[in-house]
Amino acid sequence: MLCELRVENLLLIERAELRLGPGLNVITGETGAGKTMLAHALDLLLGGRAKPGIVRPGAPEAWVEGVFELPEALRAELAERLPPDSEELVLARRVGADGRTRAYLGGRAATVGDLREAGERLLAFYGQHEHRKLALTSAQLDVLDGFCGRPQLARRAAYAEAWGVARAARTELESAREASAGRERELDLLRFELAEIEDAGPSEEEDAALRAERGRVRNIEALRAAAAGALTALSGDGEEAPGAVPALGVGGQALEEVAGIDAPLDALAERVRSVLFEAEDLAGELRAYAEGIEGAPGSLEEVESRLAELDRLARKHGGTVAAVLAHAEACRARRAELAGAEEAAEAAAERLTAAEARLGDLAVALGGARRAAAPALAAGVRERLGELAMEGAVFAVELSPREAPGPSGAENVEFLIAPNPGVPAGPLREIASGGETSRVMLALMAVAHAEDAPGADARLLVFDEVDAGIGGVTARAVGAQLRALAAGRQVLCITHLPHIASVADRHFRIAKDVSGETARTTVAGIDGDELVGEIVRMLGAEPADGAAREHARTLLAAA
Repeated sequence: MLCELRVENLLLIERAELRLGPGLNVITGETGAGKTMLAHALDLLLGGRAKPGIVRPGAPEAWVEGVFELPEALRAELAERLPPDSEELVLARRVGADGRTRAYLGGRAATVGDLREAGERLLAFYGQHEHRKLALTSAQLDVLDGFCGRPQLARRAAYAEAWGVARAARTELESAREASAGRERELDLLRFELAEIEDAGPSEEEDAALRAERGRVRNIEALRAAAAGALTALSGDGEEAPGAVPALGVGGQALEEVAGIDAPLDALAERVRSVLFEAEDLAGELRAYAEGIEGAPGSLEEVESRLAELDRLARKHGGTVAAVLAHAEACRARRAELAGAEEAAEAAAERLTAAEARLGDLAVALGGARRAAAPALAAGVRERLGELAMEGAVFAVELSPREAPGPSGAENVEFLIAPNPGVPAGPLREIASGGETSRVMLALMAVAHAEDAPGADARLLVFDEVDAGIGGVTARAVGAQLRALAAGRQVLCITHLPHIASVADRHFRIAKDVSGETARTTVAGIDGDELVGEIVRMLGAEPADGAAREHARTLLAAA
């Protein structure tokens, strides 16, 4: 139950405090006085979006606060936020002049989502255009599922989750099958390219060696001549050109003749002998090189052929042998990946089969509960419509299979109505007038929230001018329905009809004062003569009209 509602600086409302009680609470006032702002204040407590420009001119911020009795179901869920002995739960919303908002739950900062989650457990809000939503199949389905009770809402949540899993598995399977469609073609290409590379067996070391060999073979004559020239310089070419080795031999012999006389010269002689030995060894290697440099017949052609093969692979796969080897590695990885594509498709198919099986089981339970509840909901609405001056009206809840199951189930729901006897029933959105749709909505709410209804709960029910298009005897019947709905619970109704206001357990009047520079709205509880005067105003009569005042007293007495 909502015990107190406090509003500050919300457009015309400078400050208002409503102390509500059980039963039917009504709020009335002239058009434009600010009744809609009170409805918006409640919507803010439900986590709704703040409308632009709702902060009173000149004020830094607006404040909305609701003090609720704490339901036991919420006490455990909010234990970390509240003192152990809390009997009340305070929801609040602050809206700055710049449009930014802050939410509070139990006196602590919270997210708008936290506020919405708690608010929806405490009150149910039906706006002045709520009846128009009944034209939507989705809204009708929500009403039926709500009537089925909390177990149905749990089934629906489980079904929606399973539907999402099945959709994801179906998408995965389609992707796997698309991959399989070109799998063999791609595998053939991979096999060909890998075979070509593996048959060639390239390596960076071989490539470097071949290029070096090609350079050597191409310059073999020059290399031979250079080696021969160096050999001649070392070994000599007859007496006219003795060469370095014979010359070193002569020099060494001369030094040997004076060996042992002078130590420094002996050291130099040793060095000459070392140079002689190195020169003789070098001459031998040059001779061997010159004699062995002859290339095998066709060796250049073989080298060029092998290099041409490596270059062809390099041009196809990146320009270098390293790039060829990297491409081969990528081909092997992709081949392994494609080899597992079939297994992936099979696994996705198994997951989809399991998901669809679970979805089917949940759909049966969800649809079964709907089919079981539909006749009871229709019968209850027909009974309520008879009390709302629509005697003989036909109302039915029709279920039909969907072409393809969606996240809310495998059925479509259609509310059918025939407002007058003898007229075929048709879809509510096509048949009913605005006033009739309003009455259907009230009947649906009365049935859904009846104490013995499966989906009944203890939330505060808020109706914001849902009596649109209603008047006369029908308005009185609607008032009676609202009062009956409020028996044992709390209902808040913003109304413009005196027939509804007269049956209230508690009455608040909202009035606008334009005497100052800025218009100001006040909200106050009324009874006695003030209440009679408000009913007279709502009847459209002058305050001093005696007949109207008597009519107002009659309406109040009849309640």
